[in-house]
Amino acid sequence: MRAIHLIGIGAGDPDHLTVQAINRLNEVDVFFLLDKGEAKKDLVDARRAILERHVREPGYRVVQVADVERDRAPANYVETVAEWHGRRADLYERVFRDELGEDEVGGVLCWGDPTLYDNTIAVVEQVHRRGNVAFDYSVVPGISSVSALVATHRTSVNQIGKPVLVTTGRRLAAEGFPEGVDDVVVMLDAHNAFTGLDDPDLDIYWGAYLGTPDELTVAGPLAEVADRIPPLRAEARERKGWIMDTYLLRRRSR
Repeated sequence: MRAIHLIGIGAGDPDHLTVQAINRLNEVDVFFLLDKGEAKKDLVDARRAILERHVREPGYRVVQVADVERDRAPANYVETVAEWHGRRADLYERVFRDELGEDEVGGVLCWGDPTLYDNTIAVVEQVHRRGNVAFDYSVVPGISSVSALVATHRTSVNQIGKPVLVTTGRRLAAEGFPEGVDDVVVMLDAHNAFTGLDDPDLDIYWGAYLGTPDELTVAGPLAEVADRIPPLRAEARERKGWIMDTYLLRRRSR
């Protein structure tokens, strides 16, 4: 039976790969890479560089296919993402069927940790449930952007004995800083939702392109540094054509 490994490759540094991830890489016959277009070509290049560095035998094949697009400003976010997942499942179903032999092992390289705000597990599970292609799959965790962020800033995700909430920029903008927590990790924030917060007790730890030569970081009291991040982010995105960033908001003890 076909087997698929979903392998977390870390937040950008080739040294982020775990021993488990490297071992799984070396079991793979066919790697599936989603091509997101010329603007994000370096994301594909980074994955190929990982293979060249960590795969001991060069007998593997790489199948590179164009990713499916989605509406980035939908009227109904949940429905739009569900439809996008369905089309991605169609894509994976086709390449698993057509490009992977009955007894071969496939590999999907997942940026960061595939268990945290990544859709690969949900999409591959959808293909698995359909039953049109027989395969089993495993998930290898990786260093997430959250882990890389707090390590870079020499802090921790949580304060002693206190909870942490992981949310999205969309939720932060709509709901404000959540009640009952002092530490909030924000991901997928394309619109700098933190600029809408007016709380003198908040600190921010922000990072983009974590673990790469292009890494950018800003930290400090939100009221003092918030205005620095949007132009820095916009310039970087214009220069590279894409950006991956995340941040931690922390309320100081009163």
